[in-house]
Amino acid sequence: MVEKPTAVAGLPHAAQMRVKGLFRYPVKSMLGESVNRMFVDGYGAEGDRRLALVDAVTGHVASAKHPRLWRGLLKCTAHEDGGRVHIRLPDGTNVAADDPGVDELLSLLLGRDVRLVRQRPDGATLERPDPEELLDLGVDAEVSGRILVIGQKTPGGSFTDEAPLHAITTATLDHIGVEALRYRPNLVITTPTGYPAYAENDWVGKELTVGEARLRILSATSRCVVPTLEHGALPRAPHALRAPAAENRWDTGGHGAQPCAGAYLAAVADGVIRLGDPVRLER
Repeated sequence: MVEKPTAVAGLPHAAQMRVKGLFRYPVKSMLGESVNRMFVDGYGAEGDRRLALVDAVTGHVASAKHPRLWRGLLKCTAHEDGGRVHIRLPDGTNVAADDPGVDELLSLLLGRDVRLVRQRPDGATLERPDPEELLDLGVDAEVSGRILVIGQKTPGGSFTDEAPLHAITTATLDHIGVEALRYRPNLVITTPTGYPAYAENDWVGKELTVGEARLRILSATSRCVVPTLEHGALPRAPHALRAPAAENRWDTGGHGAQPCAGAYLAAVADGVIRLGDPVRLER
């Protein structure tokens, strides 16, 4: 476990933090899109994780956290155009999310009977095999895990897991040596030279002012196996989990010390966030 970084507590570089990237993922566990501006409120980021696939047999929400079944989702890309969500399949086929044949196409691709839904069912669940066991035994291994009820901290019908929003700093990303895409954040925050990795740990309980919005930091973000998987053309990256597992473990939800990188947030004041906006960590 890393020590709490004293540099953050003193906030010597807070004025130098800025928004480097803004991302949304219209369909849960598919690749998403970068945007120049993003409206955030208590429901999360506008257009983010508003759709998901549901397994017609088990009733669980499809998530690449269970890679043996669902890692194929990370070969698909979802984007919004004119208020409609479109999905690009690995072979280049594009299909609108409201196309009558979308369920059949996705079921054929994934080898399971799925439905694309727009409203999170009450008590929606997903399967989360133990990520470190998957690293040791392989992503196709049958390993133990948990059934998670998702969206408990996010009002409305979106398919976020633990919280409405997720952010990560360039200090953490550069230290681990991976692309931001792998951690699926909504915000990537540029930090100055010398800012400590995993400083997001020390933000918990504080607030960030970002553009027009004010965000409360809820907890460090526990990591699953997803960052280690292939993301489109990006290859496997086991160190995306191994590094925080060795360096930064925290008990964020009563399940023991978990590998963490980044922070979960919720908006306490709605507003638009733009690329380049200053980020101020309040005392």
